[in-house]
Amino acid sequence: MTALEQLDRWKEQEAISSDQHILLAALARKQPFSVFLELNALLYAGILAFIGGLAWTVRTYSTALGDIVVLAVLSGILAACLWYCFSRTAPGLIADYVLYLGSLVWSVELAYLETRFHLLSGQWDDYLLATACFYFALAYRFDNRFVLSLALSTLAGWFGFTISHWPRTAEASYRQYAIVYSLLVGAAGVLLYRRSIKGHFLGTYLNVAANVLFVAVLSGVFQRDGFALWFLALLVICAASLGYGLTRKQFAFVAYAAVYGYIGVSSLLVRNLNDSTAVLAYFVATGILMLISLVQIARRFGREA
Repeated sequence: MTALEQLDRWKEQEAISSDQHILLAALARKQPFSVFLELNALLYAGILAFIGGLAWTVRTYSTALGDIVVLAVLSGILAACLWYCFSRTAPGLIADYVLYLGSLVWSVELAYLETRFHLLSGQWDDYLLATACFYFALAYRFDNRFVLSLALSTLAGWFGFTISHWPRTAEASYRQYAIVYSLLVGAAGVLLYRRSIKGHFLGTYLNVAANVLFVAVLSGVFQRDGFALWFLALLVICAASLGYGLTRKQFAFVAYAAVYGYIGVSSLLVRNLNDSTAVLAYFVATGILMLISLVQIARRFGREA
């Protein structure tokens, strides 16, 4: 009996699913299969690990190496990354990650410059705004979603530093800032999409806006007082995210609705529980059910894609 015949037999016996049969049959025929997602994940993780190690090295050995050596190395890496990207007429997968690496190196160098020389006397909001504009320019020039995410997160930092100067309580002001920021980012993404300006960037704008908005509203749900209105707002946002995800076939927004909604509901259910065993049992049981549900939903989205 050949491998394909054995696979057909297992499928008839329902020992393997149809998706498993297709995958294993392709392997048995020695057909090529895509490792695109795995390669992307490895490159992304590798760059983050490199930047983490670079930042640690700069922080730990900057005194021994000296400012000139540190700045020369960081500037050299940044210049090499930018040269590589600008010299390519048709940037590909590698160029996307090289640009992302260069952008992160610039963040490390900027932090080092301000920490060592205080060029703007600690005015981090000015640094963040200028850096956000720089990242936006690179993202739109090279059509890079990674750098766009950096631009949006840097812009969020600028919002935070700006609003922290307002004469209000810190918790309330930051929650308000997060809501305003998420609404502005979402509106900007929709506006650019309708004007056909990098319309495929809409998903990045909406993903960033949705996560910030969910976190801001959840912080209100976690309050001891006045959490009812925030919980109602959470339910409304979850419904909107779920509807958008199902309509547009975007699994991420379905997952946002499920995960953030689960966190909000769970915070209310366990709020008055003093038995740590009961709390642990609740999160273990419901967490497993949530994970299984998300896996099943993801598979359904994958079959429909």
